[in-house]
Amino acid sequence: MATTKILIIGGTGWIGKFMVEASAKAGHPTFALVRESTLSDPAKSPIIQSFKALGVNLGDIHDHESLVKAIKQVDVVISTVSYMHLPDQFKIISAIKEAGNVKRFFPSEFGNDVDHANGVDEAKSLIFDDKVQIRRTIETEGIPYTYVVANFFTGHFLPTLSELRATPTPLHKVIILGDGNPREDVATYTIKTVDDPRTLNKTLYIKPLANTLSCNDLVSLWEKKTGKTLERVYVKEDELLKQIQESSFPINMGLAICHAAFVKGEHTNFQIDPSFGVEASQLYPHVKYTTVDELLDEKYNCTPFYLNQFIPVNNV
Repeated sequence: MATTKILIIGGTGWIGKFMVEASAKAGHPTFALVRESTLSDPAKSPIIQSFKALGVNLGDIHDHESLVKAIKQVDVVISTVSYMHLPDQFKIISAIKEAGNVKRFFPSEFGNDVDHANGVDEAKSLIFDDKVQIRRTIETEGIPYTYVVANFFTGHFLPTLSELRATPTPLHKVIILGDGNPREDVATYTIKTVDDPRTLNKTLYIKPLANTLSCNDLVSLWEKKTGKTLERVYVKEDELLKQIQESSFPINMGLAICHAAFVKGEHTNFQIDPSFGVEASQLYPHVKYTTVDELLDEKYNCTPFYLNQFIPVNNV
């Protein structure tokens, strides 16, 4: 039975709820810090109740002292705070340092590898730079860590047809996007690493081969499954950069991250050297992950039209 005690900060968020569930189901004594306002929010009630059913210990933090007290109860701290709260992690680092008992810290990453990113300013200034500074602070303070790099979540970047109905976009043309990992799988792999010395002070890359697809491969796969043929609209780099500059937040940030991934190839343009990283599906081959092929099956109803929501295809 797992005995490592895990604290998850941001547990009711977009990926946090999957992290809490994965930790509890793996048998770890699991603690989740949530805001007092969240505990009383009717919209969050189903998540809170599911946590209680799993035996998760819920708590709130009001100040540095209460955060230190919470951290002293556990062995591992996982942060899943949103990009808007990334700077709050400096407070978490300070509390971990004072507590002095944490065996490993997972900062809120789960996207691009910021140490191999050279994106445009909109990506760097809005998200990449904060994550880089957090990494360097963790290392300077001598806190044991694992960085989890999941690139793109398919649940977000492969929207369903029902999600697309809210956006007036033609669906016979496609601005191409693809590759990624479901949030549930990212959570499962993350929890697997908490006691694994092979991932200590390393970056865990979640890049299973079956989910590493080119944009054209993704569209071809969807066409094969649906029997439809799409008109492929290719956006040149200068056109995309213009779109980024003319867009407001958060669309400019999202497009800038896509520029880094699909124009600059920053998800795949380097080898994972054992000195700094390991690949999750190779490290844990027994974990069954969801493939893009499976997500494009009819029961999931996912599509390759993500960028259609932000770049008017008729204007390209």
